[in-house]
Amino acid sequence: MNTSATRLSVKSAQERWFYTTASIALLVLTFVGFKFFYLEGKSFPGRPMPAPIHTLLVTHGILMTLWMLLSVMQPLLVATGRRRIHMMLGRIGALLAVAMVFVGLRVGIEATRVNPPDLRMFGLARNEFMAVPVIGIVIFALFVFFGVLYRKRPEVHRPMMFMASLTIVSAALGRIPLFNDWYAGTWMEELFTANLITVLLGGVLLVGKCLVAKSFDRWFATAYAALTFACVAISLGAKTPAWEQFALFLLR
Repeated sequence: MNTSATRLSVKSAQERWFYTTASIALLVLTFVGFKFFYLEGKSFPGRPMPAPIHTLLVTHGILMTLWMLLSVMQPLLVATGRRRIHMMLGRIGALLAVAMVFVGLRVGIEATRVNPPDLRMFGLARNEFMAVPVIGIVIFALFVFFGVLYRKRPEVHRPMMFMASLTIVSAALGRIPLFNDWYAGTWMEELFTANLITVLLGGVLLVGKCLVAKSFDRWFATAYAALTFACVAISLGAKTPAWEQFALFLLR
């Protein structure tokens, strides 16, 4: 019994450190993708931030940065035995997520409004591309919701909250040309638009998680499958007349 308990304890500790390390990696990718924002106060790829939404973009950037920092701190706190602080910050994180959803939706809509009508990104027209940030932030909200709902079940809570972070990091990954230029104009862009690297990174992390745990993590795999399905649905759904009508409604 003692040997079994020890093994479970070691496995749990390894998983916590996996989430800490993976979250640090996401934080680094966030900085790389938004380096113009952090270092020069500009939009990608070095353009001045549109004056009408400058404050909105800065607010969004601050909220996203706070979330990514929190995503590193939370598993680290659990790994080091500071559960009470972890729970306190969890309540703050829930409020932060609500603010991120509200501001993220506004950014997706207002950024579309100020973009040139003939702009194309990742094979999508201006109004079509609005599906990427708008639906993306809804997916983030759903992962956070289930993460909070199952906060007393770590095996569910951890992958849901991590997948929420991976969802918003897709915005940073889409701003790293080295990651995206190679599949531009291919069927992969048609199927995943700006989210291909997010899906590939999620797959790598799923494999890494299973190797660390030495077992298949069905909850991480379920969350990853849901994210992958959502990414494909965004890409295909954005090109439908139904989305165009909804986009016009939002822009009004």
